[in-house]
Amino acid sequence: MRSKPNLTPVPEEIPDAEHELVIERVAAIDVAKASGKVCVRSPRERRRVSKVWDVAATTGTVSDLAGQLTELGIEKVTVESTSDYWRIWYYLLEAAGLEVQLVNARDVKNVPGRPKTDKLDAVWLAKLTEKGLLRPSFVPPAPIRQLRDYTRLRVDLTRERARYWQRLEKLLEDALIKVSSVASKMDTLSVRDMIEALIAGERDPRRLADLARRRMKAKRLPLIAALDGRFDDHHGELARMLLDQIDTLSAQIVTLTTRIEALLEAAEPDDAGDRAHPPDDVGAAPAGPSTVERLTESPASARRRRRSSSPRSAGT
Repeated sequence: MRSKPNLTPVPEEIPDAEHELVIERVAAIDVAKASGKVCVRSPRERRRVSKVWDVAATTGTVSDLAGQLTELGIEKVTVESTSDYWRIWYYLLEAAGLEVQLVNARDVKNVPGRPKTDKLDAVWLAKLTEKGLLRPSFVPPAPIRQLRDYTRLRVDLTRERARYWQRLEKLLEDALIKVSSVASKMDTLSVRDMIEALIAGERDPRRLADLARRRMKAKRLPLIAALDGRFDDHHGELARMLLDQIDTLSAQIVTLTTRIEALLEAAEPDDAGDRAHPPDDVGAAPAGPSTVERLTESPASARRRRRSSSPRSAGT
């Protein structure tokens, strides 16, 4: 009988390089509140060496560190995203011209059997950096970070102002003033005039109801009944404090809104210029959304826009 030929392929051996590196000179920082553990990995003769030391989390010392890393020719720095403590490291190293990436600590430290110390964590981060095995987190550019600071504070102050209106409403309920059951909102001009009159000493519900404006005038009889209460001097003193706090918050919100609008206007001219000079190609794709539209669109809308503009969905 004829023997069957051996059809099993012979495995090909591919030896690893002696130093199979993606990045030759790297640094990593294990971040804490008051300091960071810095690890620098670089080649020395036939092997790689890790140098680890502590650096205080202050502007001066981190700026000095940026100079040292630049002199050492560091190609990439990895910063661990611990709370908000990473910001001083990322911002100052980025400003010094270094290539910095922010990584989630949970993605890089969850390795069974590996000892857990700050020094070993820094070395581990550096080793993963040089192999290109880390997935960096998105950090917006400085202008967008500034815009976010303004918008986030405006949201916080707006919520705080709403809480003060709620406290004022509770105070009026305590004084048996039920104006909120008649008015659609507490922050209308009519309600404000009535509260100011109560603080000034007016107690006649008819005169208070006469302060209603526009559509509120049609509710005069319900207002007279709602404003017939027991508002005394201590209610007036507390209401004055609450209104002053509301006015302070409103002024701060207006200031933040002005700053936000200025930043958006500064970001818009490039888009406007591009739209004013459309491409010569007849089949060119339509212009994308402006900066303002991108910043104000919902996450779902952004995902749909990205899918529609991707090559896969470009059509046949």
